[in-house]
Amino acid sequence: MHGSASSLSASVSSWLLVLLCVVSGAYCLRQVRGAGGAAAGEAVMGFGMALMAVPLGDGGGWRPPLLGAVFCAAAGHALWLLRGGAHHAHHLVGSLTMVYMAAAAGAGGGHGHGQGAGPPLLTGALLLYYAGYVVLGGARLITAGGPVPAAAAVHVTSTELVRACRLAMGMGMLAMLLSM
Repeated sequence: MHGSASSLSASVSSWLLVLLCVVSGAYCLRQVRGAGGAAAGEAVMGFGMALMAVPLGDGGGWRPPLLGAVFCAAAGHALWLLRGGAHHAHHLVGSLTMVYMAAAAGAGGGHGHGQGAGPPLLTGALLLYYAGYVVLGGARLITAGGPVPAAAAVHVTSTELVRACRLAMGMGMLAMLLSM
């Protein structure tokens, strides 16, 4: 086996993040038919985050420009969704965060290697935003249904799955920002 234990640990955590994002993206893609534009945007975010988290080493020079273009388009879609209300602003923040991380990865030689970190103030503000989003999302998920009888504990509603999906992607964004 080659590499250090910390290198192996980083690779395993990267692949776990990829798996989490793929599952979240697939679930959101499945919801597109009923939920429309917001679910489509979340599916793009999930799959894009998965692609960004794949540990490619030095072979991923194509990735930052491609992801930058995809997430610029997603930001445009999020702006379009804002016509329906300010509750879609998170999609815009998420898309622009992904553009920022893709640009930082392209400028510094790769995401998650301590290179390519953007301006500390912007990175710190985004970390605070996503930390708050994750804590608030977790609290909403825990308190969503109140106490559940043991017999009904296995029943999970679609709303709870959507919240869990959003929470997972928020944690993924937080993890990716922390690795910058």
